[in-house]
Amino acid sequence: MKTTKNRFEKSPAFGCWVLAAGLALNACGSETPSESVTEMVENPSSSETIEITRTQFESSGMTLGTLEKVDFQEVVKAKGTIDVPPENRAELSSYFGGTVKEISLLPGERVKKGQVLFVLENPDYIQIQQDFLEAKAQLVYLESDYERQKNLLQDSISSEKKFLKAASDYEVTKARWASLGRKLVLMGIDPGTFSSENIRTTLPVRSPISGYVTEVVVSQGAYLTPSQLAVSIVNTDHIHLEMNVFEKDLAKISVGQPMRFRVQDDSDWEYEAAVYLINRTVDPENRTAGMHGHLLDETMAQKLRPGMYVEAEVYTSSEERWALPKDAVVDIEGRYYVLLLQQKTDTGYRFVKQEVKTGLSNTGYLEILSGSGLDESNEILFSGAFGLIKE
Repeated sequence: MKTTKNRFEKSPAFGCWVLAAGLALNACGSETPSESVTEMVENPSSSETIEITRTQFESSGMTLGTLEKVDFQEVVKAKGTIDVPPENRAELSSYFGGTVKEISLLPGERVKKGQVLFVLENPDYIQIQQDFLEAKAQLVYLESDYERQKNLLQDSISSEKKFLKAASDYEVTKARWASLGRKLVLMGIDPGTFSSENIRTTLPVRSPISGYVTEVVVSQGAYLTPSQLAVSIVNTDHIHLEMNVFEKDLAKISVGQPMRFRVQDDSDWEYEAAVYLINRTVDPENRTAGMHGHLLDETMAQKLRPGMYVEAEVYTSSEERWALPKDAVVDIEGRYYVLLLQQKTDTGYRFVKQEVKTGLSNTGYLEILSGSGLDESNEILFSGAFGLIKE
């Protein structure tokens, strides 16, 4: 007996139907894979999932979180150095030349105001002291003679010529005595107590400020000429920032704005300061203006030294925006991705790799722009995303 299947197989109509069906199936089969490939190219991460067990999640210290509202501040960059006010810096010399008789200073040594830094010796110092004592002695006689001639002139006993001569001698000697007294003060000698018993050939040079010795130019036995630099001292009690800001950024900066800065040799440590003064003129060559900053915590000045090069960021404005911690966002060749929690079970987690658009950045967060497909209800892998995406 022949079956129905066999009859259809022998029928010409059946053959045509099979051929038509086969062509239709081929056409459908070629269209569906093509659309699937196109979808994957346009959105390569749409189906890229990563699964980990709960044990892996916990042992690696992974954490989940959501979008946060974070303050982002516009930043103006500035460069400069650590410095001290002019009154906290001294360069020591002497008004009088002399041979260095005593000196025992080393750079870095702390000195106090009024402390003797070095001693000069010169026989010429004796002449100044001698002239002062002679003028002082003559002044006593000339003052007496002046008063006597004045009285005689009033009584018409002496001539006006003698009176004028006495007055002139008295005033000239008085001026000479006063000027020599000022020289003694510059030599460190008190004119009021000075006498012939304490004439000396040495001159002590004292520190005008308290601080630290930064440079010692002279040595024992050397001759120091007047105004020649001998010792430099700096007081670091009030360290500040001397920065330069480009002309185009000046309109954004105002007194009181916060800033953070780093020193070149310790870039991992940040110091906090504030804008204190802004120069009103612009350097015509560099197109920059000076900016003066003060430390918020003066105790941090102990870690800083005048002359250190620093780079600072001045925070000029603030705005609250949606953001994620930087550890949650992975940069792959200029494109940014996060791991979005898709499913959480008793045994593990499933994440979807999703590309996001980023905006502003601060010390710990990246702004996530709208259009990234995220909202505050989405849970995102905060810690450990880098290792999972890069694997």
